[in-house]
Amino acid sequence: MPLNRRKFLTKSAVTGAGVAVAGAVAAPAAQAAETAKKPRPKKRYALTVMGTTDLHGNIFNWDYFKDTEYADAKGNAKGLARVSTLVNQVREEKGRRNTLLIDAGDTIQGTPLTYYYAKVDPITAQGGPIHPMAAAMNAIGYDAVALGNHEFNYGIETLRKFEEQCDFPLLGANALDAKTLKPAFPPYFIKKFCVPGAPPVKVAVLGLTNPGIAIWDKAYVEGKMVFPGLEEQAAKWVPKLRSMGADVVVVSAHSGSSGTSSYGDSLPYIENSAALVAQQVPGIDAILVGHAHTEIAELLVTNEKTGKTVVLSEPLCFAQRLTLFDFELVFEKGRWTVESVKATVRDSKTVADDPKITKLLKADHDIVVEYVNQVVGTATEKLTTVEARYKDVPIIDLITRVQEDVVKAALAGTEHAALPVISQASPFSRTSEIPAGKVTIRDLSSLYVFDNTLVAKLMTGAQLKAYLEYSAQYFVQTAADAAVDVDKLTNAGDRPDYNYDYVSGLSYDIDIAQPAGSRIKNLAYNGAALDDAQQFVFAVNNYRANGGGAFPHVASAQELWSESTEIRTRIAEWVTAKGVLDPKDFASVDWKLTRNGTPVF
Repeated sequence: MPLNRRKFLTKSAVTGAGVAVAGAVAAPAAQAAETAKKPRPKKRYALTVMGTTDLHGNIFNWDYFKDTEYADAKGNAKGLARVSTLVNQVREEKGRRNTLLIDAGDTIQGTPLTYYYAKVDPITAQGGPIHPMAAAMNAIGYDAVALGNHEFNYGIETLRKFEEQCDFPLLGANALDAKTLKPAFPPYFIKKFCVPGAPPVKVAVLGLTNPGIAIWDKAYVEGKMVFPGLEEQAAKWVPKLRSMGADVVVVSAHSGSSGTSSYGDSLPYIENSAALVAQQVPGIDAILVGHAHTEIAELLVTNEKTGKTVVLSEPLCFAQRLTLFDFELVFEKGRWTVESVKATVRDSKTVADDPKITKLLKADHDIVVEYVNQVVGTATEKLTTVEARYKDVPIIDLITRVQEDVVKAALAGTEHAALPVISQASPFSRTSEIPAGKVTIRDLSSLYVFDNTLVAKLMTGAQLKAYLEYSAQYFVQTAADAAVDVDKLTNAGDRPDYNYDYVSGLSYDIDIAQPAGSRIKNLAYNGAALDDAQQFVFAVNNYRANGGGAFPHVASAQELWSESTEIRTRIAEWVTAKGVLDPKDFASVDWKLTRNGTPVF
């Protein structure tokens, strides 16, 4: 209606109309005033970030070493096929456009499946296959994956080929080119989420890997890449991500939360520093934790500079769990702010495999099952690791004997050929078994579950004694008159089984009644007390040789020889060449547990 309509009205009409108009104007004004008192509802947005870690080549709920469905005492199930089903459920619940899927590393090593496509039918070969883990994760729709230390186990060429096959970035803000000190992989990933009637929500994922790579895979990365600490690099990158407009910052860290390091002071950086990153670096909302193979549904850490809570979560390894970070955001003062974060985990055993993943990768799986079931020899008796943690058993002697033979052959004709060769091995598995009768690749693979390679180091008698004393810390001090419970006898200080070493070629007692550091007794070589100055060639795996486990002297010892062939492969070759696996060809009793000189067993 025209604003000047009043001039066309009669006086009485104007008067009456004036009252009416006044009333009409007054009502909206009152309503407006009332509305002004009530603030408009804030724009809100719910976002879910899903996460896995330490997948280690597990696509199906299958145990390649036992040739059967995976099972453990807790009834867990594993594999990306199960995770895919969980992810589909979450996307259905939350809306796919409101979810993000990330991983915290250790993807392409850990099962015969990953070994097969790295070594037997390698993805790096011309016209080679697509890595099954790349195929599975592409199909599931991962958005970004942090580098784990085991990504480097097969060398940078294999890692780069895997990266090329992935539809998502491999993140590593602290994986730097050794010459330029610039990131050798993308440091971060940013994704925008559309919100009707408001600016998009920008989510940044910062990827951090483990400094221990410099030790554990020294042969592949030395002179090529360096790996500074997570705290240092997070402090560099998080402010940059915030300045780029990130409303949410999530760190995907291949680093545990305990604040400890297995390599001692061999590196100036902490191995398990995820909680320290949360505590020290402002601006982080959540951290997906990896590397430690533990389950932490939710861990709350207070940032010491801002007082804000950072939410951490570590889903159980091997795709047994899926972490959910549920974010609630609010738009106020022209920006999105994280109002709350809650972390929970979902269990793979509660769902079935995603048929899409089964259809896509069953053929690859079947090829590997056939490969590991190849017969390579015959065993005269059953060999098992059941008692290997506390008794010198023949099955571990098989490892040390193979290593001795390989090193002796490698050093033949060199200046060190006349030196005695001794060997190290660990009881990696408590359930490994080589049955009497036919021996397959999977039987031998279950004995040596890691893709370690062999190194020869020059060590003295004194250094070896210190090495053995350190190893003997694995046992719980037990008085001579105390009952012995084998389930409580080992893993003192939470030391894992793989950081307890046998040493063949020497004879010695471990007196567990004595305090750590004073346990090695009757140490001898060839029946005579060990000479501190005598030199030995020490056959040792690359993890230990490079400082893994922080054993003394070995990392700094002179390296005489090394190779890239896995010890597991050398064992299979040795058994194949022999044809018959008979303990009399390799077994010896080199050590025993005692208490005040009396044998425990």
